[in-house]
Amino acid sequence: WWRAVRGVLLDISGVLYDSGGDGGGTPIAGSAEAVRRIKAAGLKLRFCTNETQATREEFVKKLQGLGFDISVAEVTAPAPAACRILKERGLRPHLLVHNDLVPEFAELDKANPNCVVIGDAAENFTYANLNEAFRVLIGMEKPVLISLGRGRYYKETDGLKLDVGAYMKALEYACDVEAEVVGKPAKPFFESALAEMGVPPEQAVMIGDDIVNDVGGAQQCGMRAVQVRTGKYRPCDENHPHVKPDAYVNDLAEAVDILLQQL
Repeated sequence: WWRAVRGVLLDISGVLYDSGGDGGGTPIAGSAEAVRRIKAAGLKLRFCTNETQATREEFVKKLQGLGFDISVAEVTAPAPAACRILKERGLRPHLLVHNDLVPEFAELDKANPNCVVIGDAAENFTYANLNEAFRVLIGMEKPVLISLGRGRYYKETDGLKLDVGAYMKALEYACDVEAEVVGKPAKPFFESALAEMGVPPEQAVMIGDDIVNDVGGAQQCGMRAVQVRTGKYRPCDENHPHVKPDAYVNDLAEAVDILLQQL
């Protein structure tokens, strides 16, 4: 999996750190140094995240505080991509997202919404808020539901948490609509990250903790993909019926050790 690699795509949550419910988090051992080693080796690097509980600026600031060499310009995230789509199509969103993500949509007209955008809203996933989004969608002749990812769950320092995909599926079922996913594992999301690096898929590797969204999504784009045994990883992932990573590693530090030995 390491041969002829020029570009590395890294998931953030579960690979670099485990997020915390208080807005903080804990770095995964060796991950900050691994990022520095990738950059020092001259490899192209892109951070690909489905993070939708904060703006890119806010969670990059948090990661910098945890010791990571990362900038906003190096991050591919769903919210900015969704905003581009909304502007291009003249869509006015009803937002079911985390309060801290709302500033990403500040420049959009949200009056008289003609679509629903759903992200990892955490505590905002109340019955009342889900029902309000349902009413917006069910009142449309052709409902438009845009989801900032479709993850099933993720890991925080106190355990696993339901992700946006579970709530997206509820709205799909109730409104008989198929969501448009912006973020991993959508192919355009990975293609955007590759274009920003200027690296073709056959010369890139994705390193993530999510067997479906990280590994499967990247492989569908023609990339190699490695799963770390950190974050949301569970031993049953290694028997997944459809997705087979190009390799398993214990953590990001081990992946970088292997990769750099081949350069």
